[in-house]
Amino acid sequence: MIGQLGNERVWRVRFWNKDLGVALVTALALLAGTLLMWRTETATRSFVSPDATLRLAYPAHWVSVDSLSDVLLKVEDPQTASLFKTTLSVEQRDIDPANPPTLQELLDRRVEDRSLLTGYHFLGEAETTVAGQRAIATDFTYVVQPIDEPRRPALPVVVRAREYIFVTANHSFYLTLAAPAAEFDRLEGALARIIASVEAP
Repeated sequence: MIGQLGNERVWRVRFWNKDLGVALVTALALLAGTLLMWRTETATRSFVSPDATLRLAYPAHWVSVDSLSDVLLKVEDPQTASLFKTTLSVEQRDIDPANPPTLQELLDRRVEDRSLLTGYHFLGEAETTVAGQRAIATDFTYVVQPIDEPRRPALPVVVRAREYIFVTANHSFYLTLAAPAAEFDRLEGALARIIASVEAP
């Protein structure tokens, strides 16, 4: 663009086209990054129980871990910013089809078992559905000492957990997500997707 300043011509540099190009490239990079992050966070891995009575999907970056208790599945999120890692466990118990227990009976047994945990506190319960079956969801907290070795100091971690209990024709199932209390609210979406993926044919 040419302007006039007194008797001299003044050349003005036009940046609009370059600015538009930079803005467009930046917007595309942000969009690509957002899509990649969304795909990474929503990618799942499938689990099928040995007798094919339960199927579900959990976040793909979670890893299998050993368990001292009898569980079908135990996976944890290695990216949890705590010594205690966010954990999903799935348990299955046989029941008598002729005399199946009620959800309340199963809940009472679990509360009695969980009461042995350090600092256990029952927070509440709510009726819901899992895999089309009537279920009960319970919230509770407890305290763990992630490193319990001499001369290796580590603060105790307050854990918040939600457990879903439901019954099929021949089994009762317990799906439990436990996480550091400060992380739990952030995991609500991931937990909802896990529960929505459950199938119990």
